[in-house]
Amino acid sequence: MAGEVSATVAGSERREALVELVNEIVRIGVNVGGEGVVFRKDCTDLVRRIALLTHLFEEIRDFQPSDLDSSLSSSSSSSSPSISWWSDLSFALLTAKRLLSVASNFHSTDGAAKKIAFQFQCVTWKLEKALADIPYEGFNISEEVQEQVALVRAQLRRATERYGSMNSKLFSHAMLQQLGKEDGSINNKVISKMGTVSQNNDPKGQIIRRLERVKSSPVTSEVYISSHADADEQEISACKPNAFVIPDDFLCPISLELMRDPVIISTGQTYERSYIQRWLDCGHLTCPKTQQKLENITLTPNYVLRNLIMQWCADHNFEQPSGSVNGKIKKSDGSFRDVSGDVASIEALVRQLSSQSMEECRAAVAEIRSLSKRSTDNRILIADAGAIPVLVNLLTTEDTETQENAVTCILNLSIYENNKGLIKLAGAIPSIVQVLRAGSMEARENAAATLFSLSLADENKIIIGASGAIPALVELLHNGSSRGKKDAATALFNLCIYQGNKSRAIRAGIITGLLKMLTDSRSIMVDEALTIMSVLASNNEAKVAIVKASTIPVLIDLLRTGLPRNKENAASILLSLCKRDSENLECISRLGAVIPLTELAKSGTERAKRKAGSLLENLRKLQQL
Repeated sequence: MAGEVSATVAGSERREALVELVNEIVRIGVNVGGEGVVFRKDCTDLVRRIALLTHLFEEIRDFQPSDLDSSLSSSSSSSSPSISWWSDLSFALLTAKRLLSVASNFHSTDGAAKKIAFQFQCVTWKLEKALADIPYEGFNISEEVQEQVALVRAQLRRATERYGSMNSKLFSHAMLQQLGKEDGSINNKVISKMGTVSQNNDPKGQIIRRLERVKSSPVTSEVYISSHADADEQEISACKPNAFVIPDDFLCPISLELMRDPVIISTGQTYERSYIQRWLDCGHLTCPKTQQKLENITLTPNYVLRNLIMQWCADHNFEQPSGSVNGKIKKSDGSFRDVSGDVASIEALVRQLSSQSMEECRAAVAEIRSLSKRSTDNRILIADAGAIPVLVNLLTTEDTETQENAVTCILNLSIYENNKGLIKLAGAIPSIVQVLRAGSMEARENAAATLFSLSLADENKIIIGASGAIPALVELLHNGSSRGKKDAATALFNLCIYQGNKSRAIRAGIITGLLKMLTDSRSIMVDEALTIMSVLASNNEAKVAIVKASTIPVLIDLLRTGLPRNKENAASILLSLCKRDSENLECISRLGAVIPLTELAKSGTERAKRKAGSLLENLRKLQQL
């Protein structure tokens, strides 16, 4: 008993240490230096992401009692997976704290800046990896918090991609550079020990104290490699191509990210189109870098710089920021093919989108809609010409025709996979949702289809769900045109694959709309309704809503009269509703489900046979009680 109490206390102390460490990092973020700090944006981004994890660490800290903690504390193996999540996370957070302490007031632009940039890469990668290893189910973390963590992890993954790819061995050696050397030497065994908890009775802060005891040399010191670590040296040498530094001229002065569509403003400065466009849209009439007043707001493509960036990416095997390179597109087999199209005409049309004349703008967006519908090459060239940020701006126009064409252009452009990220980067999702709420029926239909297209990326499922799109889609499902209902149903199905969106759909009243589709004799969307309901039925809140809406009799009737696919989905939904629920089992038994289930188990599809067989087995067990 005493051992169990000690283990629980130890676990609580470890979790409390995480919260304290996050609070310390947030306090560092408040004191990030002002103008002239080289890594100001990197620091504020990292602190913001870590601060978003506060609720996660508080839920972990407050989780009592915890059998999980007992297993963590009782494990004496330093390699135990149950302890590694905490040691890895503590190590990543403390590393972030130490890096922020240096970078938050770093003004130099010499070689030391390159090393600090690489350390941000290391910290970002390590933190995302550590978050992935947390045993969320063991701590019973709420869906809302898990959703927030998923967003943070997605942001960290994107940041890691920007900093460059790396592996865990390279990270360990980079940490030597950051943490310094003890007594003139340190090796991988020290790093290994930092990530473990000793067997003494003082587990709180073990890792933190070990790390603090390491004597820090300046962050700019060279990475120490033991002369006898030949294998490690070879591995580092193999990884060195990933540790290059992006030339400063290739980075947007606003975002500090590699530019994919550099444009020149009237002061002669070059920026990433989407970021400078946002700056101008906010009413700024000055150059962000020089503060000079702009003579005009014309954005001129910097083709020379774009070609240099593309060539540099190809030379360094770096993920290229565009779907095309010098008029070529990379195919699935790694070869390139020419992108065909009238580049000059497309660029002229994109410039015309910003015309002060509504007639010219309306004509340009209509032509781009037509071009974007015709071919993949056109979708690539239109995006490369910088059309996406301008089209996003047109989503809020009061001109109905222009708005309809703009959202349809974005839908067409999103068909090309590389454009999905550009659309999200341009801040399109909130504006698309607004069109979905208040646009014409055609605009709402195409907005729903656009959200479906964007939601094919798992990360976007979270973002779209959090943007308020689901209630608007459910409204379209209830009251839209036939095509609008189909578009809404398709988008809702894809969004509800993500667990966090299921509750949103239930609260928005999706079950009522689905039941109406199942019972309306004129409805041609029975299959769509059953497919969505089968996805929702695994959610407890959805189960309650489905049963409360008197859906079970309708599902049993579909077992008798539906098409083979309908019967299969109806059986699947009923099985989900009856899992560990004797009341629902008794209900389907009273309503005569045994006979159609028996028939389905004999002659249905393979999936239907499995579902029907499981239900019949559960009914037999119920009768034996």
